Amino acid sequence: MSKFRSFSLAALLLAASAGATSAEVVGKVGVDWIGNDIVVEAVSDPEVKGVTCHVTYFDRSFIDRFKNGNWFEDPSNNSIACRQTGPIEIGNIDLSRDGNEVFREGMSLIWKTLVVNRIYDKKNDTLIYLAHSRELTDGSAKMSISTIPLYGQNVVWKNGKPQ
Repeated sequence: MSKFRSFSLAALLLAASAGATSAEVVGKVGVDWIGNDIVVEAVSDPEVKGVTCHVTYFDRSFIDRFKNGNWFEDPSNNSIACRQTGPIEIGNIDLSRDGNEVFREGMSLIWKTLVVNRIYDKKNDTLIYLAHSRELTDGSAKMSISTIPLYGQNVVWKNGKPQ
């Protein structure tokens, strides 16, 4: 993990809510000779056992930061893919249209955050995971979604399935 990302992550952890989960880096692919990387992290949903999301983001190198003069942030580009990786057990999830924030990680010193939200689509019995960048000043239209259909699955709802 780059020193910038470590500092950014440490600052973020101070402000993070108790409900957000952490991620594990499972891949890192170099994309050019100046040290820019695409990082792949595995994120487990703390309230939905048996689901793992893989989130990707661009990690700018020191050389790229120096060359472009933008020291304190990574691009908003990210992607997400979520799959069932075990028996699904759903705990206390927010059933509103906003859903729950499952994960967040700093993409800049203080201004930009990569966020993963979980939304339950009751009509289609599907969990939706939305990856997007939250920015303090300007929102970003760059986003990615992944879905976990629950139809026909043996799903355990700790608080009973919503009616």
